[in-house]
Amino acid sequence: MTQHRFDDGTDPDDVPEWADQVMTTVAREVRRRRKELGMSAQDLADACEEIGYPIPRNVIANMESGRRATLPLVEAMVLAKALRTYPICLLYPLGYVDRVQRLPLQYSEPTWDAMHWFTGDSPDDFGMEDEMLRNFRAHASHQRALLAANKGEKHERWRAEKAANPTEREEALQAHEEYAERAARAKYRLRSARAFIREDGGTPPPLPPELADIDPPDTGADTNPTEENDL
Repeated sequence: MTQHRFDDGTDPDDVPEWADQVMTTVAREVRRRRKELGMSAQDLADACEEIGYPIPRNVIANMESGRRATLPLVEAMVLAKALRTYPICLLYPLGYVDRVQRLPLQYSEPTWDAMHWFTGDSPDDFGMEDEMLRNFRAHASHQRALLAANKGEKHERWRAEKAANPTEREEALQAHEEYAERAARAKYRLRSARAFIREDGGTPPPLPPELADIDPPDTGADTNPTEENDL
């Protein structure tokens, strides 16, 4: 891979190639995690085979020693599963590597910041955000809120039924009403998020059985998601 001179005149020959840095980071984290789990290279190879994508012991050994120059994405995914971690933690080993180089011809940055860029948790260089990603994150947030509100509402209903005196019953009924209001807001916002996803040409994620009434019979119905901010 050919690199050019940095903007400040730094010669890229003075630092390792970006691709080599990425490969080295992943290889070192595979080795560190493998040893942390008390696994031999053969144990790791066996685990990969059990997952359904064999990665021979010699391939793992060559990768860890730096004799292998590339690591396909599919192998990183399988290795992460075999090592009981996440692929992104192999690429960005938080707590074990302080700084990484996000892309070629860029200065290194805190590993946490680079991970946020990779996962889309921070705007890109143009201050833009992927709309579908934003919609799915909103969907997950509203779904959690609705499930929590439904659980609280159910609990406070039970408390009201089992109350030992009128005061306890009144407190439970008041709490029940508050949870019911939260549930109503979360339900509306969840419907709105699903409508936004459909408007952008996507398919909303499946809902748990207890939220089966979220989608209207006609999923193409106008739910007017722009009114979400009114709640």
